[in-house]
Amino acid sequence: MSGARVTQTSARIDTTRTLQFKFDGRAYTGHPGDTLASALLAHGVRRMARSFKYGRPRGIIGAGAEEPNALVQLGEGALTAPNIKATQAELYEGLSARSTSGWPSLDFDLKSVLGQGARFMPAGFYSKTFKWPRKLWPLYETVIRKFAGFGDAPTEPDPEHYDHLHHHVDVLVVGGGACGLLAALQAGRAGLKTLLLDEQNEFGGWLLSDPTAQVDGRTSEAYIRSVQAALQDLPHVTVLTRTTAFGMYEQNLVQAVELVQDHIAPAERQAHLPRQRLHKIRAHHVVLATGAIERPLVFGNNDLPGVMTVSAGQTFCTATACGSASAW
Repeated sequence: MSGARVTQTSARIDTTRTLQFKFDGRAYTGHPGDTLASALLAHGVRRMARSFKYGRPRGIIGAGAEEPNALVQLGEGALTAPNIKATQAELYEGLSARSTSGWPSLDFDLKSVLGQGARFMPAGFYSKTFKWPRKLWPLYETVIRKFAGFGDAPTEPDPEHYDHLHHHVDVLVVGGGACGLLAALQAGRAGLKTLLLDEQNEFGGWLLSDPTAQVDGRTSEAYIRSVQAALQDLPHVTVLTRTTAFGMYEQNLVQAVELVQDHIAPAERQAHLPRQRLHKIRAHHVVLATGAIERPLVFGNNDLPGVMTVSAGQTFCTATACGSASAW
């Protein structure tokens, strides 16, 4: 995908405004509504990581939380955050990110030469090989840790603050796609205290990736707008975006984390607001409207950059308006 983009009304990217950001020290431009992944793909950047064992190049496979490859180190100094998925990192002015795998660089990974000796390194060989002699384990550990490609935890005190909030509701709806929106709307109209949350920055789920879909005779965009407007008029309904439910426990206790200001440049964040908020939710009924994740096909070299799931390709095309041949 080249840097060319087509402006159209269904695009989720505001191409009238330009944002500056950096990836691995190189400057790029993007637009409001971009994720780090979509902005890099628009510039033709396909390689974003290296595999753990043989240092094979890795690119984007998914378009959301399911992305396994594009883990980046986001931010700098005390505000740095490791292992953020590029498909979920919202672009803002001055964003700085770097890859976490590949040594000495992402373009040239020294351990990629290990692929030449793959026959001598069957699965699990390292569990036996690096146990002796015991006194060399600290050295082995250092090298293996560098090969792993995980990010670095910040070493400076975090200047941000975080808080938590308790909820007691009749109905909790997890997922703001077509089904989640409908469930929240019906519960709200029934007079039930309802909480709707979704991990994306906007409601709609898969409808955002399929603008031609029809729901009750309306387009995806029209359906989403109408339901959101109806939810705003219901006093017992609360909606949260950028909020991920990460655990469901005994007696319908659900915990979720809200990224309150992670999508805002650090210099522009409001001091009275937390960076993130933990929600502890007790619900009489829980509706899991989390949708499905496409299982990728398995074939030779299906893990190389440029190969992604059909759903991811459609999502990126819809978001970046790449329906024209000039955008590919």
